[in-house]
Amino acid sequence: MEFKTVKIKKPEETNVIIGQSHFIKTVEDLYEVIVGSVPGVKFGLGFCESSGECLVRVDGNDDELKKCAGENALTIGAGHCFIVILRNAYPINILNAIKNVQEVCNIFCASANPIEVILSETDQGRGILGVVDGSRPKGIEDKDGIKWRKGFLRKIGYKLDP
Repeated sequence: MEFKTVKIKKPEETNVIIGQSHFIKTVEDLYEVIVGSVPGVKFGLGFCESSGECLVRVDGNDDELKKCAGENALTIGAGHCFIVILRNAYPINILNAIKNVQEVCNIFCASANPIEVILSETDQGRGILGVVDGSRPKGIEDKDGIKWRKGFLRKIGYKLDP
């Protein structure tokens, strides 16, 4: 067994969701859930088929993001993993809907941060062990940090002004 890491490449101002499912039907089901959850969302979806042709299946409604998702899925190369690259939406807008897709087994991350995927490779194939999402903490927030966090959530519309 060999361990590897791969870095996810994505355009600026996009978010990524990486997960695992169990069936090729995932591609169409995730497409329907994403477009049905957020009007105006742009996305690409890459899914690693792990039997039969063993192809990366790609869908979405934005050519740049579809290409990006497909290339990242191929680089990860782990059976039944999927990657969604989002623009004009945050993962929080669609994450519960994705978790409720009957084929979805696991979500590894949902983030706009730099992401590294930790893989195990055997003679049979690859599996995702986990992800590195962003950077290490540099300390504990103080009063200014609390003020910034609360202001940020209100600025992007996820909390109401007091």
